Amino acid sequence: RTQFPEADLIAGTATAGIPHAAWVSERLGLPMCYVRSQAKAHGKGKQIEGKAEPGQRVVVIEDLISTGGSSLAAVRALKEAGCEVLGVAAIFTYGLDKAKQAFAAENLPVYTLTDYDTLIETAVRLGAVSEHDLATLRKWRENPEEWGN
Repeated sequence: RTQFPEADLIAGTATAGIPHAAWVSERLGLPMCYVRSQAKAHGKGKQIEGKAEPGQRVVVIEDLISTGGSSLAAVRALKEAGCEVLGVAAIFTYGLDKAKQAFAAENLPVYTLTDYDTLIETAVRLGAVSEHDLATLRKWRENPEEWGN
């Protein structure tokens, strides 16, 4: 309601975004659909399940954003169905530059409940992460795709 008050449809990403989307949809009294990464190879061959109609203003609900790929695949599918995607809301993001750039290229706002920086700060404050571990975690964040090679 705060970030996307004009939303009239909630869309969850398959599969981990679905329960969160269902909860948000119920809380807001809005209809819900979910979006697969690709159309099913059998049955009706749908990528979007539920009522997503042209002109609907949609918020995509995601559990986790790493590169942004699955969220943006859902966004593209909804746009192809004629929906107006207002933005993405997620539980957590790693805050990777690749994702920031991908969402910026689509001019799509993203809001998350928490992120990698907060997780690390909390872990340090609670003594769950040593200074050595902190350095490793920061190094991973710089380039997770090449880390450990």
